[in-house]
Amino acid sequence: MKLIATYARVSTGRQEEEKTVQDQIYAFKEYVSKNDVKIVREYVDNGWSGDTLARPDLDNLRQDADKKIFDAVLFYDPDRIARRYSYQELVTDELQEAGVEVIFITIPTPKNHEERIVHGVRGLFAEYERMKIAERFRLGKVRKVKEGHVLTSQASYGHRYIANVKLPGQSMIHGHYEIVSEEAENLRNIFKWIDEEDLTLRRLVVRLQKLGIKPRKSKKGTWTTGTLSTLIRNKALIGEAHWGKSYACVPTNPQKTEKYKKMKKTSRRDKPEKDWVANKIPVPPIIDRELFMRVQEKLKSHAAFSKRNKKNDYLVGGKLWCVCGNRMSGNGKYQGDHIYYRCINRILNFPMPKTCHQRGINAIIVDKLFWLKFYEFLSSPDQLYEQAERWILNRQQGEVKSIENIEELKNELSKLKKQEDRLNKAHGAGAFTLEQLIEYTTPIKKQISDIGGRIMALEERERSQGASTMPTKEQIKAFAQKAAEKLRNLNFEEKRAIIISIVGKVIGSQEQLSVAGHVALNLDFNYVTLYSERGNRGAAQCRQIHIIQNHYQKAG
Repeated sequence: MKLIATYARVSTGRQEEEKTVQDQIYAFKEYVSKNDVKIVREYVDNGWSGDTLARPDLDNLRQDADKKIFDAVLFYDPDRIARRYSYQELVTDELQEAGVEVIFITIPTPKNHEERIVHGVRGLFAEYERMKIAERFRLGKVRKVKEGHVLTSQASYGHRYIANVKLPGQSMIHGHYEIVSEEAENLRNIFKWIDEEDLTLRRLVVRLQKLGIKPRKSKKGTWTTGTLSTLIRNKALIGEAHWGKSYACVPTNPQKTEKYKKMKKTSRRDKPEKDWVANKIPVPPIIDRELFMRVQEKLKSHAAFSKRNKKNDYLVGGKLWCVCGNRMSGNGKYQGDHIYYRCINRILNFPMPKTCHQRGINAIIVDKLFWLKFYEFLSSPDQLYEQAERWILNRQQGEVKSIENIEELKNELSKLKKQEDRLNKAHGAGAFTLEQLIEYTTPIKKQISDIGGRIMALEERERSQGASTMPTKEQIKAFAQKAAEKLRNLNFEEKRAIIISIVGKVIGSQEQLSVAGHVALNLDFNYVTLYSERGNRGAAQCRQIHIIQNHYQKAG
């Protein structure tokens, strides 16, 4: 009896509702009943697009294929592997190279070169047809919008979207917007408060919270300044709706870095205004145009003259954390000439009460004391030697470990090179054009380059650590003397650069600051580098050094 695994995939919530996965599983069971096979593993990716191969269960399937758990993998159709033919070929070749047979229910599996060519042509035509369908769908939406139809699933605050309705004996009533009376009244009050009372967005949030006025959707049930800012600037409130103002794209600086993403294009970018479809969508106005424009000017004035706009110098900004676990950020001058580091808990919880009650730390005093102790440490041969001695001891005891496993990176690099080879072979066989090959291989080449660089860096680190020995007291004394010379009379930017490079994390309160970081001792005395991004020979690491303790309280 042949042992097989099954893989099913659906790409949208609608497909899930229509029980598409269950249909595929039913087809698998019917196949099993007619053939001498046994299912040992089932892999299912619910709600995952076929435009990406980074899917949890597909990755598990590809990894398990090397473990010889099953003899074959059963798919309902090739497009369940991926929508792109090149991706289908990549996964199929990978499984077959691992000695796993690939079986499809809808079509026979190619067994020779001629059948593979026919299969490839079918896949390319299917991919082309999907592209044409997507383009026709886009043009259809543009046409409907220009004809005055509304294309949305939900209106913004103040409006309600009514979908297409056809009553018996009447013509079709197309989707349109209606005013939500209660929300519209809240919006009129918001604009009135900004115009007549000159309320800022933060004061608006507080007032709305006190009045119990909640946004339509919110996890915390409270307004935020960002939500209010977007809402108040929405021209749909004066009857000017637009469609096609932005387009989906892959974020350049994603906030979430998880490995698996159901959607790649989670960010949006604005299109040029000439490409917008404007003044074609009927929207009932809620706010008078003159009031709307006055409020826009008020918001610009608030942004220009806000006290929070004034920039101040914070030496340990970005490195300082509160004892509650949140960051501490510079608060700016509020009353008087003092600036403070304060826990951002009050910002994260706003307008709800804060849960951290640590008091602010005077930034001027802290920065002055911090640099004083920092200078004393780097210019003290005794303290440097003590930390170097402890670091060497920790290495001997095996406490200092490599950040990444080189072998795992090499395995990942090998897989990427195999993927690149498969794509090159597919191009050589005429499966796709040179432009498509470049499109498919560019991200793979970048990953290969990045991983290769990480491997080289880790190997160099291991070699340097293996060759490093405990510096002598004379060497450390010479380093401390040169460090003292370099650290004298530095400006703020130079001090800040050193702090960013050396200090890892500072945990602070009004009683003490706990500092963790590492110092690279350069024993080549032709020059001294104190804030290089790369470590130098003879590194001495400072693990958890309390360089400021009870000084703030005494100084205050």
